[in-house]
Amino acid sequence: MTHAPLLEDDAGQRPWSPAGVRARARITARVDPHGRTVLPLLHGEAPVALRRTRTTGPEAHVTLVGAMSGPLGGDRITVEAEVEEGARLHVGSAAATIALPGQDGAPAHYDVRLTVAAGAELRWLPEQLISVKDSELHVTTRADVAAGGRLVLREEQVLGRTAETPGLLSSRLTVHHAGRPLLDQELSCGPGAPGGWDGPAVLAGHRAVGQLIVVDPDFTHHPPPPTPLGDAAAVTPLAGPGALVTALAPDALRLRRILDEALTRLACLNT
Repeated sequence: MTHAPLLEDDAGQRPWSPAGVRARARITARVDPHGRTVLPLLHGEAPVALRRTRTTGPEAHVTLVGAMSGPLGGDRITVEAEVEEGARLHVGSAAATIALPGQDGAPAHYDVRLTVAAGAELRWLPEQLISVKDSELHVTTRADVAAGGRLVLREEQVLGRTAETPGLLSSRLTVHHAGRPLLDQELSCGPGAPGGWDGPAVLAGHRAVGQLIVVDPDFTHHPPPPTPLGDAAAVTPLAGPGALVTALAPDALRLRRILDEALTRLACLNT
């Protein structure tokens, strides 16, 4: 079998595959004169389609729909969402994202860029990301939240399908608030990741890992206390108006249950 040659990207750094897909999806949420959130920009490119879903009230809902399998090795996908002042946006996905190997061994890249203005709210709650055997995916998520903005962001990674060895998955999550760093963390799992990723100090044999970050102005004066959530999850207050929940679980179902309960707990602090 012959493989297409790997090329350098536009900055002359990471290799990419000429057979891979380059796609960009963009969302802009804005308040109309009646106080409802409208979507002046809703644009997707295969393999990411964007669909506005019906909702009641002032919040807009958008669903990410996978129009093709992927991301495949060699793909470079970017999703951007901007929530303007006073707008409220909820983004989910129709199904799990499955990282698959490509034909020439090139890694795939999935980049998420989120911007939340003052007085705006973004709930970024996609389904799980599943790392399939022999795949390689690099995920970067950056959120910039203005003072007075609110963000609820969930990430869930599942290492392999049932009884399957995972691929190589690296994920970096960065959140800035009012122009200052609030969180910057990175995790690599699977074959080729730094040694110890599956040891007791990191995943401890669990197959599902998730993060939930909540940025809320109310946490400025009433931050949540550090709280263990069972044996493999915890709430950690951040140095700013935010809280981070980190959780491990043996499977995706139990991971979602832990994160949902944590989100309910954090919401109760502001009621």
